[in-house]
Amino acid sequence: MVPAVSLAPSALPRPGQYVGGEWRNASGAGQETVLDPATGAPLGAVPNAGPADVAAAVAAARAASDAGGWAEATPRARSEALYRLADELSGMVARLLDVVVAETGCPVRLARSQQVELPLRHLEYWAEAARRPELTGRAPVVTPRPGGPATLGAWAVRREPYGVVAAITPYNFPLLENVMKLGPALAAGNTVVLKPSPYTPYSALLLAEAAERAGLPAGVLNVVTGGAEVGAALTRDARVDLVSFTGSDAVGAHILAAAAPRLTKVLLELGGKSALLVCADADLELAARIGARNITTHAGQGCVLATRHLVHASVLPEYLDRLAAAVTAVRVGPPRDPATGMGPLIRPAAVERVAGYVAGAVRDGAGVLTGGSAPTEPTGGFYYRPTVLTGVGNDWPVAREEIFGPVGVVIGFGSEDEAVALANDSAYGLAGHVVSRDAGRAFQLAGRLRTGTVDINGGPGYTNPDVPFGGRGRSGLGRENGAEGLDEYTQLKTIKFHGG
Repeated sequence: MVPAVSLAPSALPRPGQYVGGEWRNASGAGQETVLDPATGAPLGAVPNAGPADVAAAVAAARAASDAGGWAEATPRARSEALYRLADELSGMVARLLDVVVAETGCPVRLARSQQVELPLRHLEYWAEAARRPELTGRAPVVTPRPGGPATLGAWAVRREPYGVVAAITPYNFPLLENVMKLGPALAAGNTVVLKPSPYTPYSALLLAEAAERAGLPAGVLNVVTGGAEVGAALTRDARVDLVSFTGSDAVGAHILAAAAPRLTKVLLELGGKSALLVCADADLELAARIGARNITTHAGQGCVLATRHLVHASVLPEYLDRLAAAVTAVRVGPPRDPATGMGPLIRPAAVERVAGYVAGAVRDGAGVLTGGSAPTEPTGGFYYRPTVLTGVGNDWPVAREEIFGPVGVVIGFGSEDEAVALANDSAYGLAGHVVSRDAGRAFQLAGRLRTGTVDINGGPGYTNPDVPFGGRGRSGLGRENGAEGLDEYTQLKTIKFHGG
């Protein structure tokens, strides 16, 4: 087995706060130790921003917004600045990959495409999207006036930035999540204060380094590091015009409540408990591959992953056999080993949470088809074997709550109406999946699922930045990506005039 390789200290970004175009020492108490999930060893430490640091970052963003240089820059000028940022990041791909594998534990073969190349593709999309015209016209109208000349009237609709955006991001896909927020926010003319997860702060600090080299104006992008108290300070600050958060539904609810007294706009991309519907006519080999991928990808640490597998009773036994084979074929190991298919969870608490859910389900009568424990190899790190549970009810905690780990449950159904009812019987509504040889019927089923996205037979295999992404219910508010995602960061102003 290829041993885990520690991150070279030279690859780490400077552990400061990036505020107003300058690096500053943090004034907060203590620091966050950043761990390598593959070994449990510390990678380094990042200081906690104090209240003065958060206030300074918001003030810098506010000044950059109010001065108008960025908001009133031409779409082309903002586009060129974002392309410069993308170019800077493209020149540090090897370093980005080294850092993101170290801080997330994501296997290198997945990290290269999903953790590095995909965010760069998204950033280039936003650089081009920044060129969208800010003004659109409406048809002029002639209004007759009794005893006088008619009035020629017209309207122009202008999209304007909100101002200061507080972007709070999670640990699982840090560079991608950072780009999915700062990309549309900056493209629309807003300024940003970015607060990354304390588990994965390095990706955000590398973004700050790239922004400095790309010559983004001072205060347009600011980065502060720390724990929940830093995010809370951002959401409470009256100078923040929009809060964009990705994370758990519980934290999202707190952010929404904190923003409510000021009626601050909030965008929330939260959790999921997505269902995979395997129809009676499904290609079971394909279905099992999709099912295994949704359990094991990044150790189940993905909000869109389908962890409820709803399978037609007529094919349930064969699906279970194929799923067990597909899941057990995934190699659990150090993320820097190219043969590794699944790496560690982010922290020991995540392993304990997963183990607790599995133990509770077993006590309630669930069967363990695969996994159900930590592996004996590799030693060290925060690993848990990919687990499939059977004999589970759709009302059990393992079927209703987001575990955020490599655990899937399989539930049988007898009719498509029952499958749809089971899939929609959830507090979440982020994603869904349908596997059927009948594409038309699969499309009709997709339309009946109360979710923000649905993949049919595995989907297109590409996370397209031009396609809106988001959920319903406790999966969040608003949309990211696409023209719809850019719209979220703008306000409409109607300008009315007459020509005589």
